This record gives sequence, C-alpha cells and structure tokens, in this order.
Amino acid sequence: MATMHVDRAGRGPFPRFNLVALAGRTIGAIPPTAQILVGIISVQVGAALAKNLFGAIGSLGTVAVRLFFAAAVLMLWWRPSVRMDRRSWAVVLGFGVVLGVMNLCFYLALARIPLGIAVTIEFLGPLAVALAGSRRWLDALWAVLAAGGVVLLMEGRGDLNLAGFLFALAAGACWGLYILLSASLGKHTSEGNGLALGMTVAALVAVPFGVAEGGTALFQPWVLVVGLGVALLSSVIPYSLELEALRKIPPRVFGILMSLEPAVAAVIGLVVLQESLHMMQWVAVLCVVAASAGATRGARPDV
Repeated sequence: MATMHVDRAGRGPFPRFNLVALAGRTIGAIPPTAQILVGIISVQVGAALAKNLFGAIGSLGTVAVRLFFAAAVLMLWWRPSVRMDRRSWAVVLGFGVVLGVMNLCFYLALARIPLGIAVTIEFLGPLAVALAGSRRWLDALWAVLAAGGVVLLMEGRGDLNLAGFLFALAAGACWGLYILLSASLGKHTSEGNGLALGMTVAALVAVPFGVAEGGTALFQPWVLVVGLGVALLSSVIPYSLELEALRKIPPRVFGILMSLEPAVAAVIGLVVLQESLHMMQWVAVLCVVAASAGATRGARPDV
C-alpha cells in the first residue's frame, strides 16, 4: 500500500510516505479476524457518535458532514486519477449515487429507530445478495429465519416507527446494490481510487440535502470536529481494516464475521446511546445474525 504514494514527477516520496508505511505495517500486524471486529465496532461507534449530532444539524446534515470528510480524506490518501473510460466512470457514478442514497436512508432511519434495529433491518440487503439464485433447501431455511426476525422486530410492543423501518429497508436495498457495484468497481478501477472517487460522488449527492437541513449550523467548529471523527470511524478506518483483512482470509470467512454487525450495533446502541431493546427484539437480531452467517457460509463462491 505504501508504494502507491511515490511522487510521479520523480522527486522521491511524499513527506507522508513514512507515516503511510508505518500505518500499513501497524494494520498488517493485527490478526485479520481482529481487524474485522475492530472495523465493525468502529462503524457502530461512529454511527452512535453521529446520532448525537442529530439535535444540532439533523440526520441529513450529519450524513453530509460525514461523507464530505470521508471523501476529503480518501482523496488526499489515494490521489486518484480522473482519466478513465466511459464505462469506468459509469460504474464510479453508479457506486457513488447508491452509496450516498444508502447513507441518507440509513441516517433517516437512525433518527427514528434504535441503532441495533436499524442495522438489523439494513442487513437484509446483503442477506438477499447471499441468497440470490440459490436453490438449496437450507438457504430457504435461512430466508425464513431472517423473515421471522423481521416479524419479531415488528412485534416489539408496537413501538417500531414505520417510517424508520421503511428507511432502513431502503438502506438495505441500497446496500445490496452497493455490494454488486463494489465487485464491478474493483474490476474497472485499481486500489482505492474507485472508492475515493465514489465517496466524492456520494458526498455530492448528500451535501445539498445536508445544507438544506443543517444550514449554517454545519460550520460550527465542534460540529466539524465531531463530523471528522464520524467520517474516520464510519468510513476510513473500517474500509482500511477490511481491505487488509481480505488479503489474508477467504471472503466467505469475512462475510461470516461481518454477520455479527447487527448484534454489535445493538450492544453499542445499549452502551453508548442507552437504547434498550425488548427481549423479542434481541431474539430478532440474533435470528438475522444466524441467517446471515448461515447464508454466507453456504453461498456460491462467486457471490
């Protein structure tokens, strides 16, 4: 990874070369399973931190600040070239739009329902991708288990906000598309260049909505500092850890570990945001976790 930052004009490494190399070695020294778990925790802590911004700049304003800083950091890190063919740009634009809409929908859900429930519902998107095209009876069982989890969520004493549920479901649909587009992005771009450009497109999608809702409050110094923290925790750190982990472990193992995300989100929501779930809602979260892990374990190699 460090070799990507050599000055193309022939003047030697950038001043940050040593820092990048050190960061690469530090990340590489962490076991891949620990990298994934740290990445999951980082994402959910970032979401919890973001929720604390809602009162000041709204959910859409929070998305705008997060994606703006995530795009800025990734663009500075990768310095991607914009010289691509039309097909590659179409993939980047599609990836970025889906990423932006996914974040807008997820944060709109997060403003209405607990973090653990929002992530559990959103996880139905990746689960649908894992089950797509399967003809195994066991996969039908995983689908039924996930559906049962959703029913249990809806039965949580009737206090689940319908709009929040629908926004989370829309975010899940976008997540499924995001996974499919990620594979295409990897074929048409190199290293993190496509991710950096796609994140920039996502920021361009989200910022107008954020400015409309947050207004001048977006430019408060403390909001910008917290927004930078959310961007690092929710995007830059987990993406870096996940990319490094995927170099060392099979994608199927990676997917099974990622299936823990709804449960981690529920715990982070309880500890950080004091969002307690009812017993049936905890059971629902575990149903979706089990269904996701089972479907991922039995998924076709090309999924």
